[in-house]
Amino acid sequence: MKDYIEERALEIAHYIIETKATVREAAKVFKVSKSTVHKDVSERLPRINPSIAEEVRKVLNKNKAERHIRGGLATRIKYKSSALSE
Repeated sequence: MKDYIEERALEIAHYIIETKATVREAAKVFKVSKSTVHKDVSERLPRINPSIAEEVRKVLNKNKAERHIRGGLATRIKYKSSALSE
């Protein structure tokens, strides 16, 4: 069982690095919860492969810094589409 978890952590890490995905996007692709993805990349991955863990951390920090922009865009689209349907 432990091998499966380590393998999943590495797969998630590679996916995040390659696609610049958010934790939420990775969770959907791998069909696990956001907390599982977070635990895999923040706790398990540094013990398995510290260099990959650092790359993932950089991507996630960038995503975190940009999340207010994505939220604003989503709100804009929401209200723009509701104005069109009225």
